[in-house]
Amino acid sequence: MTLRNSADTEAGVHASATAIATANTTVSSAAAADRWLPLRASGVSLVDQLAQHIAAQIRNHGFRVGMRLPSVRAMAQEAGVSRFTVVQAYDKLAAMGLIQSRKGSGFYVQPPPSLVAAAVPAHGDAGSEVAFDTSFLLRSMFRTDGAQRTSGNAGLLPSEWLDDGMVAAAVRNVGRSLGSSIIGYGDPQGDRGFRQRIASMLQAQDIPAHPDANLLSIAGVTQGLDLITRTLLRPGDTVLVEDPGWFLIFGRLTAYGVKVVGVPRRADGPDTVVLEQLARSTQPKLFIVNSAVHNPTGHTLSAGVAHEILRIAERHDFIIAEDDTYADFHPGTPLRLATLDRLNRVILLGGFSKTLAASLRVGYIAASGKLLQQLTDVKLLGGLTTPMLGEMVVSRVLAEGKYRRHIQRLRSRVDQARHICLGRLAQLGCAVEHEPFAGMFIWADTGVDTEVLARRASARGVLLAPGVLFSPTQKSSSWMRISVSMVDDPTSWTVLRSLLDELRRSGGRCAGAARTGVPAMMRRPTAES
Repeated sequence: MTLRNSADTEAGVHASATAIATANTTVSSAAAADRWLPLRASGVSLVDQLAQHIAAQIRNHGFRVGMRLPSVRAMAQEAGVSRFTVVQAYDKLAAMGLIQSRKGSGFYVQPPPSLVAAAVPAHGDAGSEVAFDTSFLLRSMFRTDGAQRTSGNAGLLPSEWLDDGMVAAAVRNVGRSLGSSIIGYGDPQGDRGFRQRIASMLQAQDIPAHPDANLLSIAGVTQGLDLITRTLLRPGDTVLVEDPGWFLIFGRLTAYGVKVVGVPRRADGPDTVVLEQLARSTQPKLFIVNSAVHNPTGHTLSAGVAHEILRIAERHDFIIAEDDTYADFHPGTPLRLATLDRLNRVILLGGFSKTLAASLRVGYIAASGKLLQQLTDVKLLGGLTTPMLGEMVVSRVLAEGKYRRHIQRLRSRVDQARHICLGRLAQLGCAVEHEPFAGMFIWADTGVDTEVLARRASARGVLLAPGVLFSPTQKSSSWMRISVSMVDDPTSWTVLRSLLDELRRSGGRCAGAARTGVPAMMRRPTAES
């Protein structure tokens, strides 16, 4: 086969210098192309074989910049493959930025893409005054340069603890059964098969969720809380949150212009005395609560506190958003407000990013029929529908019956890791007032200002989550959230030990929370406060 240079095919368009350079490489390039022979018994497709071969020739300068590749027909005849195979291979190379299609002329080798190093904001060192805020933590969690370890703070479990084979098998099974429906937008409420699986799961736990009347799919609990916020709240409204609680929601609510007020969280749930006082004085529209396996403490709501929360909500007429993200880590069926309330004024949110795969941004909202319609309308306005493919994958995992066994294995591993981490924290002189009932986090009092601790750890490549982030008041705190995934990371423990010793020697104790075993943010205020 012959490789024609660009001057022959586009006379007058390209400079003669390009034509000379191209002509000088024609023979060697043609020989390189001729050497490719398809391996039909290989596990690699013919398309990938051809694309890989040409890509290698381009990178090794067998095909040089500006050179035209053999035509689709010529390449197909020479290699003994179909034109369709060649077209697909060329399309892959174009997507890689290695070649370019010129209408009516053919495919030409592209200059390699320019890789310009992006400016990376400096991460604080021991003397840095960079604020360790929510944005800093989130940016650090998603860094891809390998400079930041995330085991001490991450809201995810290590990939090797999860079952990627189960998820991959579900993806393949769904792929084989896809029809034309995948081409459209899908149902605004979400894939009905997914909703039916969720309805069955919730009904088995005594939550009256009908797939059509009560369920809406969401792209994770984060999106679900955003939908609830935009549906129910207006700037200036008051929202009650738990203190300590999930830090991401504090920033989201503040950005939306609502007043965020913290309710102290105790081992048995939110402090109902304070809740009653705040409900009377602030007239909140919404209370966001993490009842089962609370983040960050790992505690779970008691029956008495659950009943009192519902009575207070009824008296003062506010909605409760119940975050059920970590409920699968609870041994047995946890007590939920949604079960007692029957989805009257409680909205339940759940998802699978913690137990299946973070990239599967699939979750659900269970709510009353009237409220669900409002949420669906807001979802349509904000982004139309959620991707149906992920919902179908999760539905397949649930349908095959493997999820329950997976959760049992995962829970056992998490429990074991938590027990080990509790022992190590005790050795480091960190206090845990009430051991977590379940889950992947430990809320520990270090006795030092954990914002300072976190900044210095970050400078050494270890990312920790300081207590200042977990309170809407953002006061200095000696408390810190530790992920049990840290159990397999000796470097993080070494850095933590070294910094704790360093701060304690220098008197870097935190003035915001005395070492009484109960953090200031969790104590019941007096009448004067």
